[in-house]
Amino acid sequence: MSEASHRSLLVIGGAEDKVGRVTILRRFVRLAGGRKARIVVIPTASSVPDEVVDVYSTVFSRLGAQQIDAVDPRTRVASSDQDLRDLVDNSTGIFLSGGNQLKLSQLIVGTPLGESILKAYERGAVVAGTSAGASIMSQFMISMGDEGVTPRQRSSQLTAGLGLLPGVIVDQHFDQRARYGRLLSLVATSPSLLGMGIDEDTAAEITDGTELTVVGSGAVFVVDARNAVTDAHEARRDAPLLVTGAVVHTLPFGATFDLPTATLTDFSEKYADLAVSTSRDRHDAATAAAALRR
Repeated sequence: MSEASHRSLLVIGGAEDKVGRVTILRRFVRLAGGRKARIVVIPTASSVPDEVVDVYSTVFSRLGAQQIDAVDPRTRVASSDQDLRDLVDNSTGIFLSGGNQLKLSQLIVGTPLGESILKAYERGAVVAGTSAGASIMSQFMISMGDEGVTPRQRSSQLTAGLGLLPGVIVDQHFDQRARYGRLLSLVATSPSLLGMGIDEDTAAEITDGTELTVVGSGAVFVVDARNAVTDAHEARRDAPLLVTGAVVHTLPFGATFDLPTATLTDFSEKYADLAVSTSRDRHDAATAAAALRR
């Protein structure tokens, strides 16, 4: 089982290191039980699922995991398959790949397989997701939206996610794709939700839904608009939004943060990895696969 009896999420901003120190993926395998880990890779969001499974299976094997299975429903009906659910039910670690988070929502959320993932998390299996696999962890997930630094009315769309991380909206590839504006626009219209943007090669490790610890070479951006003033209720479509009084936290590797109170609880300076891959899903998988074959 996992290294502790706590519930653990590893929410990864995408393009995590797969060929160097593999800090984040090493942490995932450790949380899943190391050599005793039973890992399920879910590549459903990806346009190249077979390559994705090969890449992560190779990395997890090198890190000591001995049992790695793929669960890849191609239709919503397939997410009722008992064999796929049994693999999830028996797992100590679940890894959701990058790709298209709307595809994940359509094929898994609200299905028996989605329920199996939730139950696995509740019993102590670590659930990790990168890029699209990170976004799907929210109860309300960003499924599409414009990029840029200025928040605009109706520039983004929310869709149902798995609900592993209620009360938080997750965005990924955050700094690399300038997604500040769309995250701010969403918390402006839903101020009861925290906005969390995660850089590439960076992860938010969340214990019991409350304690966030940052791992990796970038930062986690948290915006708290619960006491902010905004004109989101009356702004016209595509208009720049007024957002004032929001509290912004930028948390690098070594920061520990309490989500319910949105406060920093500890910080220990770290020297993070320098090499970061910023390629997109298809090319990221292909590049990693080639590097791992060397």
